[in-house]
Amino acid sequence: MSTRPSLSRAGSDDFLGHPKGVYVCFFTEMWERFSFYGMKALLLLYLTKYHLFGDKAGLDLLGAYGGLVYCIPVFGGLLADRWLGMRKAVVFGGILLVLGHAGMAFEGQQAHHVGGQVVRDEAALGVTYLSLALIIMGVGFLKPNISTIVGKLYPDNDPRRDSGFSLFYAGINLGALFASLVCGFLGEAYGWKYGFGAAGIGMLVGLAMFLWGQKYLHGHAEPPQPATLRERVLGIRREWLIYVLAVLAVVPVAALMWAAANGAFALGGEISLALMLMIVVLGGVLLWFAWFTGTQCTPVQRQQMIALMVLIFMALVFFTLYEQTYGSWVTFTDRLLTKDLVPALVIREGMPLPWSIVSLLLAPLGFVVAARLSDRDPDSNAPRMLFALIVAAMLVMLVRDCLVLPQTAGSLTYLGALFLVLLAPLFAALWAWLDKHRLDPSKPVKSSFGLVFGALSFVPLALAAQQVGATGQMASVWWLVLAYFVLEVGEMCLSPVGLSAVTQLAMPRVMSLMMGTWFLATAFSETLAALFGKLAAIDVPEGEVMNIAEAAARYEHLFWLLMWIGLGCAVVALLASPLLKRMMHGVR
Repeated sequence: MSTRPSLSRAGSDDFLGHPKGVYVCFFTEMWERFSFYGMKALLLLYLTKYHLFGDKAGLDLLGAYGGLVYCIPVFGGLLADRWLGMRKAVVFGGILLVLGHAGMAFEGQQAHHVGGQVVRDEAALGVTYLSLALIIMGVGFLKPNISTIVGKLYPDNDPRRDSGFSLFYAGINLGALFASLVCGFLGEAYGWKYGFGAAGIGMLVGLAMFLWGQKYLHGHAEPPQPATLRERVLGIRREWLIYVLAVLAVVPVAALMWAAANGAFALGGEISLALMLMIVVLGGVLLWFAWFTGTQCTPVQRQQMIALMVLIFMALVFFTLYEQTYGSWVTFTDRLLTKDLVPALVIREGMPLPWSIVSLLLAPLGFVVAARLSDRDPDSNAPRMLFALIVAAMLVMLVRDCLVLPQTAGSLTYLGALFLVLLAPLFAALWAWLDKHRLDPSKPVKSSFGLVFGALSFVPLALAAQQVGATGQMASVWWLVLAYFVLEVGEMCLSPVGLSAVTQLAMPRVMSLMMGTWFLATAFSETLAALFGKLAAIDVPEGEVMNIAEAAARYEHLFWLLMWIGLGCAVVALLASPLLKRMMHGVR
């Protein structure tokens, strides 16, 4: 029997034009991304400033971590499709994430120089590698499945689907926005452990939110065949065997983190063990894809799956550009840009706290209250008014934090998420208006536009680097603001549309696996971004001062290079878009 709610029930289940289950996923993902990006905003700075890693070693670890955190979802999606179901996978992933973020709060002794050599707290670094491995495994189970749930909450060809994914994507970026402002600020202003600790508390709240909202998912996230989970394999139930093997896999993943940080077993000094693992996984996925599309699909399904794979490749290119925001953009900002948007308003005395901490609690609690009020009286305006008041209060607190808190390179990563949250409703309305007037571009065209804007986002930073090289003075942070704005226009064109395409073009029985393949593309983009970022790596020997002109020239070269790569790929994508549209066979 179908578990999809009836039309009458679906109507009463709506809130602000979308199923309530979408908001449950929205806030779960908000907290998960808060924890993930809060840690990520600090990671490179933590490694280079606290443990005294060089730029290249720090970027190698960041690339390996970022790559594996998006590679493992291939397995998480496969296990959910075949046995676990999405709900169990999300809960298990959430538990691993809480443990991993808790471990990141242990910072140990700060590294120092002795006789020209760096002495580090290797035990503390061991905890860091293990914690990163737990986070990688947790994201692998949670990430592909929470996105797939969103797609299942809409009927086939529901025109709200793209705008629903734009809304969900706003949740992702609301978490990223608060992560930078709260974790990024606390980590550098109060101590690394406070930033990492706040990220862990956030994930705990996100897990609680998902468990609370189960009734709004209407059974879409349950195991496909519950009886198979109770079958015994090697003497224990299959469900518990999956959990045990996943926990045991944390150890070799932690070893990969250690190898990346120490340059161990790297081919040519650049191809790390983590990247080799990703290449093996990619090879396996491509072999499976060739077999599956060749033997298990009709001709129409085959063309739809191939079109989807091309869209996934376009996402790989875009996110190779995008992930510079946590690599070269962070170090460029730290070294060569001013930090405060309006210096005259910044609090210079004492130790201010971000008011956004209140917003993080206010938003999900407000939805819980609004959802219950809506359940009692679906026609009442009270839930909408309550939600509007909460959004207004959050906006006030957000503006305050952006203007009066002393910003750092880590906290300024909030700019990307800020623009995405602001742009999400505009793009949702834009796509709806264009669709109403039969002018809505196809998904391949939207993705091509995303590549164009992603490439152009490097122009302001290249000009800023030119200015620093010419004057020897720090450039204005407003160059960074402009770069983020252009980049996020591109992301709104490409990413929510791509996530929606996965749920429409993938065959239902492999939907989570294809969502995992989307994240596998992101995995390669993380690693490629780190490799590109090393072109501007700067390691200043102890006792010496950074050569500003030389540093600016390195960053300028990198930024122009990435712009031309992005534009070249965008042109190819635009030329291919008519063919891809035909291969989608009416999917919009």
